[in-house]
Amino acid sequence: MGTGSYVLVAVLGYLLGGIPVAYLAGRLKGVDIRRHGSGNVGGTNALRVLGWRVGLPVLALDIAKGYAAAGLLPLLPLGGEPVYLALAGGLGAVLGHVFTPYLKFRGGKGVAAGAGVLLALAPLPTLLAAGVFFLLVFATGYVSLGSLGAAAVLPLAAFLLGRLAGVEVHPAVQGLAVGLVPFVFWTHRGNVRRLLSGKENRFRRPWERPRA
Repeated sequence: MGTGSYVLVAVLGYLLGGIPVAYLAGRLKGVDIRRHGSGNVGGTNALRVLGWRVGLPVLALDIAKGYAAAGLLPLLPLGGEPVYLALAGGLGAVLGHVFTPYLKFRGGKGVAAGAGVLLALAPLPTLLAAGVFFLLVFATGYVSLGSLGAAAVLPLAAFLLGRLAGVEVHPAVQGLAVGLVPFVFWTHRGNVRRLLSGKENRFRRPWERPRA
């Protein structure tokens, strides 16, 4: 099928990644998540607006979209190089999550879907980056800072694991990890401005008292 295989997988990944899980979960609760919190159609805003009982499953499903696009779509009998089919499906899923066709191309920020993609393609570096994410969120209360830190650490983790521990990551996957860094910073550009101005939304950590 040639190039058509990669295009088809990318389109399927886009349609899969574009499923607005947070929006659908909010609608089930009678809430339009786009009108609350940050207005973002992603897992973080679902946690903030809908609570952890809904937000955590939303986050898990957003990760699953990326994982399925990169890990399962290449198994379709279409022909083509598996790693490039996975990249096509994964890139489609990330773009679909950010520019969902179901909500006039306004979606999430791509972190959860991107994490799912890279979990399928480079699991150990992705888990290390996830550790950085949780460490930063736990230390500061800023989810956006955790996302930015994890995105920045991932390609470095892939490189160092390859050099020091012999963990092989395909060069194309390493390229994807590098390319996602500016993309994640771009989707978080508003968060970066608020972090720099001290106005970023912050989650209350377990040991902190609620504000009066």
